[in-house]
Amino acid sequence: MYPEDLRRGAILMIASGLLFSTMGALVKYLSSAGLPNEMVVFFRSAMGLLALLPWVLHRGLHQLKTTQWRGHLGRGLAGVAAMYCYFYAIAYLPLAEAVLLNYSTPLFIPFIAALWLGEQVSARLWVAIGIGFVGIVLILKPGLALFTPVSLIGLASGLFAALAMVSIRRLSKTEPTLRIVFYFSLVCTVVSAAPLAWRWQTPDPALWVLLIGMGALASLAQLLLTRAYAHAPASQVGPFTYSTVVFAAGIGWIFWSEIQDFLSFGGTALVCLAGVLTIRFAGQRVLSEAKLVEE
Repeated sequence: MYPEDLRRGAILMIASGLLFSTMGALVKYLSSAGLPNEMVVFFRSAMGLLALLPWVLHRGLHQLKTTQWRGHLGRGLAGVAAMYCYFYAIAYLPLAEAVLLNYSTPLFIPFIAALWLGEQVSARLWVAIGIGFVGIVLILKPGLALFTPVSLIGLASGLFAALAMVSIRRLSKTEPTLRIVFYFSLVCTVVSAAPLAWRWQTPDPALWVLLIGMGALASLAQLLLTRAYAHAPASQVGPFTYSTVVFAAGIGWIFWSEIQDFLSFGGTALVCLAGVLTIRFAGQRVLSEAKLVEE
């Protein structure tokens, strides 16, 4: 554990956001190149598992013994569902909008924790959540003939990610970090490998490089995010996670000429504000699990 250092934690979190947004851009490019979503999810999962192996071998295989198979399976299924939805949304929505809908996760966590774990939600937290969902409505734009199912799929990625986070809260009562992360990566890799039996397409050599790079970027971004939380409390450093949305907007504008309309821009601002407020109000309860959640 590092001493508290908000400046360093913020720099690490912003660097993590840049890498995550770059990973999203690679996902979008790979999808536009014709690779099925199933293949992109598999390579992301497999690279994450591969990156974990040195850590597992260093700590010893005995660290993987568990009796919480149902909990690990549930968390893994929620996580891989979030990944499928997120990558699909990236392929068909503006990059910043897909990232933003995925980052609605903190808005869902209090609902799920209240229903599943019986946790209390404060009045000011409900206000923050309400602001966030107003923003989401502006982004989805129902009733203006601009509503598309893919937007709901993007929002579902945030919901599934929230389910994964809350399940971590239950698992962490008995399970160490290494075990939780390993079984998450294992379940995601195995589940995402199944559709390859009918969806596999041999990538061009250049796409192989991008697939490997996508997984490497995500693993490095996750490492930076974890280190950021080690330098400062989640309530202070957590809001910097929304730098990912800013980077994604810039990348989308540069490479795909993506420009948000007025309603989407306003909705983005509200969701970011609500996310920051939720992190501030709920702090460690909402984001301590984020260290263990793969993008």
